[in-house]
Order: sequence, then C-alpha cells, then structure tokens
Amino acid sequence: MSQMLPIRFQEHLQLQNVGINAANIGFSTLTMESDKFICIREKVGETAQVVIIDMSDTANPIRRPISADSAIMNPTSKVIALKAGKTLQIFNIEMKSKMKAHTMTDDVTFWKWISVNTVAMVTDNAVYHWTMEGDSQPQKVFDRHSSLAGCQIINYRTDQDQKWLLLIGISAQQNRVVGAMQLYSVERKVSQPIEGHAAAFSQFTMPNNKQESTLFCFAVRGAQGGKLHIIEVGSPPAGNQPFLKKAVDVFFPPEAQNDFPVAMQASAKHDVIYLVTKYGYIHLYDLETGTCIYMNRISGETIFVTAAHEATSGIIGVNRKGQVLSVSVEEDNIIPYITNTLQNPDLALRIASRNNLPGAEDLFVRKFNTLFGSGNYSEAAKVAAGAPKGILRTPQTIQRFQQCPTASGQTSPLLQYFGILLDQGQLNKYESLELCRPVLQQGRKQLLEKWLKEDKLECSEELGDLVKTADPTLALSVYLRANVPNKVIQCFAETGQFQKIVLYAKKVGYTPDYIFLLRNIMRINPDQGTQFAQMLVADDEPLADINQIVDVFMETNMIQQCTAFLLDALKNNRPGEAALQTRLLEMNLMHAPQVADAILGNQMFTHYDRAHIAQLCEKAGLLQRALEHYTDLYDIKRAVVHTHLLNPEWLVTYFGSLSVEDSLECIKAMLQANIRQNLQVCVQIATKYHEQLTTTALIEIFESFKSFEGLFYFLGSIVNFSQDADVHFKYIQSACKTGQMKEVERICRESSCYDPGRVKNFLKEAKLTDQLPLIIVCDRFDFVHDLVLYLYRNNLQKYIEIYVQKIPHVCLW
Repeated sequence: MSQMLPIRFQEHLQLQNVGINAANIGFSTLTMESDKFICIREKVGETAQVVIIDMSDTANPIRRPISADSAIMNPTSKVIALKAGKTLQIFNIEMKSKMKAHTMTDDVTFWKWISVNTVAMVTDNAVYHWTMEGDSQPQKVFDRHSSLAGCQIINYRTDQDQKWLLLIGISAQQNRVVGAMQLYSVERKVSQPIEGHAAAFSQFTMPNNKQESTLFCFAVRGAQGGKLHIIEVGSPPAGNQPFLKKAVDVFFPPEAQNDFPVAMQASAKHDVIYLVTKYGYIHLYDLETGTCIYMNRISGETIFVTAAHEATSGIIGVNRKGQVLSVSVEEDNIIPYITNTLQNPDLALRIASRNNLPGAEDLFVRKFNTLFGSGNYSEAAKVAAGAPKGILRTPQTIQRFQQCPTASGQTSPLLQYFGILLDQGQLNKYESLELCRPVLQQGRKQLLEKWLKEDKLECSEELGDLVKTADPTLALSVYLRANVPNKVIQCFAETGQFQKIVLYAKKVGYTPDYIFLLRNIMRINPDQGTQFAQMLVADDEPLADINQIVDVFMETNMIQQCTAFLLDALKNNRPGEAALQTRLLEMNLMHAPQVADAILGNQMFTHYDRAHIAQLCEKAGLLQRALEHYTDLYDIKRAVVHTHLLNPEWLVTYFGSLSVEDSLECIKAMLQANIRQNLQVCVQIATKYHEQLTTTALIEIFESFKSFEGLFYFLGSIVNFSQDADVHFKYIQSACKTGQMKEVERICRESSCYDPGRVKNFLKEAKLTDQLPLIIVCDRFDFVHDLVLYLYRNNLQKYIEIYVQKIPHVCLW
C-alpha cells in the first residue's frame, strides 16, 4: 500500500507536446504571470513569434508574429505587454487593439504584472509601476538598493494592498548563488536590504485576533545553511496581538549541496507555504508555526517560474523540460499525515480547526470529552466550537452543556459555549434555535435583532416560527433571510405590507396562492384588498385568474369596487376577455343599471355576449341599450313598443339602422301595442323615412289601424312637397276624418296634384257639414252643375245662395 501523502502532485501539460521547442523553455523566453496563461517567445525560421497557451484550452495555442524582447500576459484577461528595447506596449488580443505605449529612458531588465491593471518594471536604478487606468505614464516607486547592484532580478512581489514591495535578485559569489532582497515600505518610504532567495506575502488571522496580519515569508540558503523566516511587517492592526516571528531551518539533503530556494507561494486557503528549490524539491510549511509538514523532490529539472494555482490554492510551475506541474494540499490526507507520520497531534488539531479540514475528528472528540469530564467547560466549549466541519457542533453537545451545573455568579457553560460560537462567526440552525429560545423567554428580543444584523444566526423556518410568537416583524426578517417565501408572504399580509407581496414573489420566483391571499386581505381591509387585486393584473399577464378575483369581490357584494377593478383590468378590450366583459356588464345591469348604461355608452368593450346583455338591458329597463344590441326582429318588436321609455329622437334615428321590412313591422307593432302612446313617434319615423319605406306602405299601415289622425299628420308633413295624387287625396280624406276642415279647404284650393273627380266624389260621399271644400273643387274644375244637383238633392239649397255670395263669379245657369 502506497504511503498517504499530504500533497497532491499533478502534471497539467507537457509544452513540447503542443509544439513548443525545448530551446525556448527557459527563464528568458517563457513567462507565467498566473495560472491562466503561459507565454513563450519563439523563432521559427526567420520569423519571431509569441505563443500564448490558454490553460483552459491547451490544445489550441495562439501564435502571433510578434518580435519582442519580452512578453507577459495579464493575469486574468487576454491582454499582453510587449517590450522591444526601451519601448513598452500593451495590446488587447481579443479586440486587436493597442491599449497603451511608452518609451522608457532606461532599459527595463525585469517586469511583471502585480495586479490585473498594473505592471511593475525594474531598471538598473529604480522600480516603476505603470497602471492601465487612463493615460497615466509609469511612475517611479523607489530606487534600487546598492545591495542589488549587479544582481539578476528574478522576481518582484507585493502584499495585497501594495503597501509592501519586494525586489528579489541573485548573483554568483564564492562558488554559490547569493540571494539579495530589497523590502520597501510605501507608507514609510524606506528600504531594508535582506539576504534571501525566495519570498511571499500572506494575510493571516491569528487565534483571538479580529483582523488579519500581513506576514512576510522569505527563505535563504546562506553560508550557515537554509532558513525560513516568517515575520509580521508594519505595526499590528489595532486590537491585534503581534505575530511572533518564526525562523526555522530549511533542510537540504547532502546530495544537493548547491541547491537553494527559487520560488515561494503562500496558500490563503490552507495557511501553508510552498517553497520550491532549484533542484526541484518542494517544501510545505505551516504558516503559523513554521513547522515543516512535508518535503520531497517533484522534478528532476529546475522549476524556473511559478504562480499561485487558484483552483487548489496551491502552486503551479514550469520546469526546463516543459512540464507544467502543480502541488496542492490533499485535504483528506494532510491531517492524518500530520497525526500519524509526523506524530504531531497538536499541529493536526490546530490546522484542522483553523482551516476546517477533516481527519482529526477522533482527536477533537477525545480532547472535548477529557476537558468536559474534568469540568473544564470553558476549554471544552472552545474545542467544540473550533472542531473542523462542525463535528462537535451538534444537538448532543448543546444538551450536554444544558445539563451542566452553573456555579453561583458564573456564566452558564451553555452561554459560554454560545458566546465562543458567536465570536467565531455564525451559529448553525440548531444552535440558533436553542440560543434564541431562552432569550425570547426573557423578553430580550433586542439581542436577536443585534445578532441578525451581525449575521450571527442561521435563519430557518423554525427560527422564524419561534420569533413570530414574540414579534411578527422580526420574524419576517428571519423568513426573508431563510428564503421561506410562503412564510414571508404570510407575514407581509399579516403586517399589512400588501404592496410588497407581488414585488417579493416576482423577485424570488415564487407563485403564492394569490386568491387565498386576496380573500384574506379583503376580509381585513377591503380598500387594500382592491389595491392588491389591481396589482395582480398590472402586468400584461395577470398573476391570478381574473374570474377568481371577481369571485372574491362578489363574495362580499363589492359591486362598485369590482366594477372599478374590471374597468381597469379590461381596458385593452382583448377578444379573450369577452366573458369578463359580459360579467362586468351583467353584474351592473343586475345591481346598478345606471353604471352599466354609462359603460355601454362609452363603447369601451366590443367582445361581450351581445344577445345576453341585450336581454338584461331590457329587464333592467334600459330599452335603448337593449335595442342597440338586439338583432332578432321578435326581440326588437317586443322592446320598441315601449316608446314612453325611449328618447324619441334616438328612436327615430334608430329606425335608420333597420331594414325596410323590419321598420314597417316595428311601426305596425308600435301602433298595435298602444296607438295612442306610440302614434306621434310613428308619424315622425314615417315622415323621416317615407322615401325608403314608401308612402304607399305607410298609408296602408295607418289605414289598417284606422288611424286617420296618424295619416293626417304623416301626410301633412309631406303633402306640400309631393306630386303624388294619392298622397293629396289621402290627406284630404284624413283631414276630413279628423275634422281639419281648414286644411281640406286649403288643399282643395291650392293643390293641383289631386284627381278632381275622385276628390269631388269623396267630398259628396263624406256629407260634410261644411260644403265649402266641395264648392272649391267644383268651381276650380268646372263641376258646378254637379254641385248644384248635389246641393239640391240633399236639400242644401240654402248653401247655394251662401256660396254664390262667397264666390260671385259662379254662374248657376
């Protein structure tokens, strides 16, 4: 069985396999600013090229015909910095555009991206920073220290805030490679020369410290041997305990007498230091204690360039054979390795707790039980709180602390435990419940508010339910954090925040039972219920079925509010809303006919059931609206006869929309139903449309009802403009029947359109009390002889003398 190793070693790529010439794999031609890209300068024939290998797509190297002394890729994006002599240029490869350019006064001997937007450049005399922002030019940061004179610069490092800068160089002296470093404080503007070969900065939070410390780690192999130093730079942050500097030996095997450190990376995730030597050895150190965890040779060739490997929080590098290698912590193995191989359980406990790594469960349980059994509850609480993966943060642990006796005047072990957990970070679900239960019982909900603001509690539905008994608004905050949409919406409703329900539901993609909510809101506050209903249909796609919303309104007989809601919801007059349009009109015709009348008058809707609405209009007494909707003659005739309920002007105009046949049938129906009531409007209709309906047909209708009055008024309105003999005759006839003798006289005297003989015979047969019309006709058309005979035979001789006097030119013999 192979030994369990604390590291994972991986080969990602062999550069020669993707076409890179072995001669170009070296410090002067290959750069790797991050684990994203490797950049190589090559010469193919007489053509200079730059090859870019995207580590996420190694099978497709990008080759560009570029002649440059140096090329470095941006750490995160496809932006390349090129140097040719003293000219520096930065290009965006994807945009195929030049971003910046600058010509230096002195030669740049080393350069490096120190962030995504800043390049550091080293000349023989100084160090410059060149930011990509705007049109800024390179700015000198500090002068090189004399101790680095004649050195080959191999690296440049900064801390995360770029407040501490480090220049690293090497030189050959007395048959060994000597490392020289210059540490520069930006704030103090002072440099410190240090002997060292490889270095890195790291942020580290010590136990019981609130803030991070900035640590400077460097390794050196001097005449006296190898050392790794870990020190805190600058003054400790306020409230922090200072980090105690560490200096530990770096072991070099006898066969590696000329070996020395060449690269270092610090892992922020695991708080370890990766140290790589020229001969291909990897050393793994604990950052906090400086303890060497592991050492082994991983490469037979020099690893000449390294970078942080983000995916594993390890180190990645390239050796001279073209292997791209990475080393990282094997999380499942490192703690057991420290415990069993290094026989260092204290270190195993420390790293497991600090970095939340598995493998020390038994150690923690044993230590916890020992402390708890001896009554050292405070230390036991610290062990339980610090155990990795929360292995001791269980309901059982809480129950054990709950059962502990509390010394008089002392804080209970349970509260000590919770206090430690709160200091460390967030409580888990069960811890949050068990802490909040007694706090709420004591009425100290302000503590809950404080912990919630500080994100110290794991919010859950159960915690929300617990808090709700004391404060629904605070419970809402818990439900929101716990992402329990149904309870959030319930709280919004119960606390009267109805307007937030729809916005929240859309935001989290949750669809509540809106109808159930609406029904409850209506019961509590009808006005807000109406507003909520309007919110449900504010978008093109309603959030709830409008028919069901209407049902809610109607359950409490809220006709007026429902009408206002539907008028807004249906304002676009869509064909698919026909049933709702019908329902809106129906409810108002049954409960508020005047409102329905106004709606129909505005002609807002066109898709409702017209036949059904017409019948309801008729039942509601809105006969005009009924007639506007009826198409069946039977229905029209039934409604149109009630002229006392209709506007006469509208009714006359309405007949213009009917066919000739239907108009005549309706006039008949009107006269038959109530001739006294309907005669006048029938005359108006006949007068207006006599040309379309024909005078003959209209006369026949009036005559069929023996309505000489109607006939008289109808013909009276057209006789003066008509040439029709029958019209004139019928007018004389109807005038006689209705006793309108003056009109009979006028027409007999003035009209030249009637048939004289027919009129004479009618007047004789009519036996009028006033014989003047007959005299006029006989006089005009030379029927004097007939007149005399008629008067004589009917014993009307006395009229002869009167008429002779009135008409003196009449000659009777």
